[in-house]
Amino acid sequence: MPDSSGVLWKGGWFMPEINNIVVWLILGGISGWIASKITSNDARMGIGLNLLVGILGAFIGGWLVGIFGLGPATGINLWSFIISIVGSVLLLSIVNLFRRKL
Repeated sequence: MPDSSGVLWKGGWFMPEINNIVVWLILGGISGWIASKITSNDARMGIGLNLLVGILGAFIGGWLVGIFGLGPATGINLWSFIISIVGSVLLLSIVNLFRRKL
């Protein structure tokens, strides 16, 4: 039986339900795409890179809000989506900074 975050307990491991993984991938792709629009990287990025940037951005954003004590980014909600976008923009800004220097 899943808990409120959609996580199942199976044989000693917590596993997200498959529909939540699909939703996370979709939200990661959307947040990566929004971040690529904000940082003007959209012409160079495809669906795969948008997805990767969104997922990495979610980790970066979640880590940063934890450091600054702004509350956890948990579950699939508006706060987590905003944090994912902010983390993705930060990631793409760092990438752009290194591209300009090369």
